[in-house]
Amino acid sequence: MEKQILELLKKMDARLNNMDEKLDRIETQQIENTQILKALEHKAEVNQSEHDKMMLDIAESTGEIQGVRQDLTSVELITSKNWNDIAKLKSKVQ
Repeated sequence: MEKQILELLKKMDARLNNMDEKLDRIETQQIENTQILKALEHKAEVNQSEHDKMMLDIAESTGEIQGVRQDLTSVELITSKNWNDIAKLKSKVQ
């Protein structure tokens, strides 16, 4: 009887050791997963910052382009007026 109890205790000890090893592996994997998650969160924050900066740059460029368009429109109007003035002067000379 004592021999059977001893065998059962050995089996239980072996199973407990096996469970401890599995728990250690799970804990190690959880630590790795947490580190990966933190790295991904950091990368997402960096990407968001870069995205925000690009959006500001695009908005600034858009404003500058609109300013250039307005300037070109003014140049076109002035050039047109100059051509009209030149045509009037030529007609008076002839």
